[in-house]
Amino acid sequence: MCVREDSQNAEQAGLPPTSLASIKQQSFEAMALKVGQRVLDLGCGPGIDTVELGRMVGKSGEAHGVDYDEAMIKAADAHAVACNVNGWVSHHHANATALPWATDFFDASRSEAMFQHLLDPDRAFAEMLRVTMPGGALVVIDTDWATLSFDVDEIELERRLAQFHAAQMMNNPYSGRLLNRMFHRHRLLDIELNVQPIFTTDVADARQILRLDDIAQEAFAEGVLDAEERWRWQASLSRAAVTASGFFASVNAVMVSGRKPVSKPVSNTDLNF
Repeated sequence: MCVREDSQNAEQAGLPPTSLASIKQQSFEAMALKVGQRVLDLGCGPGIDTVELGRMVGKSGEAHGVDYDEAMIKAADAHAVACNVNGWVSHHHANATALPWATDFFDASRSEAMFQHLLDPDRAFAEMLRVTMPGGALVVIDTDWATLSFDVDEIELERRLAQFHAAQMMNNPYSGRLLNRMFHRHRLLDIELNVQPIFTTDVADARQILRLDDIAQEAFAEGVLDAEERWRWQASLSRAAVTASGFFASVNAVMVSGRKPVSKPVSNTDLNF
């Protein structure tokens, strides 16, 4: 079945399952796609956004998704078939730092919730820039996990576990705050920045999507929490569940967009780090 479901993207990104529709729509608009163009969805996951990008460029265009997880590629291909766009929407298993396309191939490129997982995000961005044609739009959405917070009554434990959560789940957990600098470092033009809080008031969803119980267990195993603190944390979540109508958890999503310079792209050796 063909679906348009923002909560799937949120869960894939490890975000609270509140709709990402607003910032996602802004990212599509920033690309200014036209029918017949080629577009890249880097870190495509199950292909939800690749299909949408395919609809935007139409049958005369091309939408290509890339993911390092082969299971995601299979799911994305199946989704494209279900949505009847597989004739011009395709998905590829590849490393973000070695994309299988010629320089200046795409009219626009986009990535959502991928850079937080990368060990070498700057190299991946340089590759994304390479395959985008001069004047083409690049858009990246990612999360600053330092902004993650939960409304529980054990604030000191919440801060400790939020930091542990970021360190355990991502290679680049503060990616969101670094995007603006990365775009400027690579000297993109017309850079625009948008920050949007993603939130939930459902404690059960927060526990599931953000793995709060597993994180507490892992923190205990690593000595970040002792047995008494782990019990207090679980009790605080249970209390929050009882008064779920007042629960709140949030994290900031950051979107940065810009255009590739028409002149020769800047090489890494030319950059001022």
